[in-house]
Amino acid sequence: MRRTEACKSLYRNADRINRSSLHLAFAFFLCCLLSAPDIARSADITPFQTFNQSPLIQIFGLPAAENAILQPAGRTLTLLGTDIANNFAHDTARGERILLDGESYRLTLGLRRGVTDKIEVGMDIPLVGHGAGVFDHFIEGWHDFFGLPQGGRKEAPRNRLLYTYSRNDREQLHLDDSSFGLGDIRLTGGLQLYHDRQPNPRAVALRASIKLPTGSSSKLHGSGSTDVALWLTASDDYLLPGPWGHLTLFGATGGIAMTNGDVLRDQQRNLVGFGDLGFGWSPAEWIAFKTQLSGTTPFYQGSTLKELNAPSLLFTIGGTLAFSPNTALDIGVSEDLAVSTAPDVALHLGLSHRF
Repeated sequence: MRRTEACKSLYRNADRINRSSLHLAFAFFLCCLLSAPDIARSADITPFQTFNQSPLIQIFGLPAAENAILQPAGRTLTLLGTDIANNFAHDTARGERILLDGESYRLTLGLRRGVTDKIEVGMDIPLVGHGAGVFDHFIEGWHDFFGLPQGGRKEAPRNRLLYTYSRNDREQLHLDDSSFGLGDIRLTGGLQLYHDRQPNPRAVALRASIKLPTGSSSKLHGSGSTDVALWLTASDDYLLPGPWGHLTLFGATGGIAMTNGDVLRDQQRNLVGFGDLGFGWSPAEWIAFKTQLSGTTPFYQGSTLKELNAPSLLFTIGGTLAFSPNTALDIGVSEDLAVSTAPDVALHLGLSHRF
């Protein structure tokens, strides 16, 4: 597969970075954050605006948990999200064989508009891509540093794109060409069921989305199906004593109904459940630390491979930097707790601005 000269240069530079320098850079960045002056306000604690980025799952209408507090009437929230996921999973059992080796990229422009104080509408426009990537060396170092299993990574070629699945000696899926293009557009809506309007609020919202088949299913930019998701999301905020800031608990639960798509059509399920649970702590008004668990029931059936027919469980840790009362940046890193049901490691950056 051809690579651009820019990608080749980026890979050579990334390969020269050793594990120690990465850890020192991360430590220096963290120290800078912790010692930064109080230059902003209002680090809201909300769920990460991301979800399972497995190449065989992100094509469907799986939503992020989202905020339990909807946008007020006349206010608009703009979102720019970036997800980079490094995938490596391989398995063989009972006439099936799967290999997911590559990186996926998702750039999402989102809008949320308060129509009334209890109704919100919105839209997500994603750009989705798959490529050989440059982070294999870094991921191997990440796993070694935290004592995590490599799962055969070190024996496989580095920086390769190959997604393939065969069943009974017939190849059902094959992707080895890099691509980037429009994904499946989503329309969203929300209804505020409860909001106590307190300084440390408690809230519940009913949210819904419909995903349209606007992305190419052959390139795994979309699924070819029309998906409808409905879920409840809730949050509860607590003021901590003294100078300890505040703590927020949040969670969501719901389901997705999907028409038959084009990807592994004979094995795709039409109903899937999902849920999220997390908490965050804001010790100062400009920063918040948060962690989140996200799980789903399987999206496929008729398989003995966990990559297709096992529930997924994803752990995300990171935080929020508030640059102003209306502008914030989410930074999160995800790891698959249920191995091979989600990307090994995924990076999420989410920039939001309210006006």
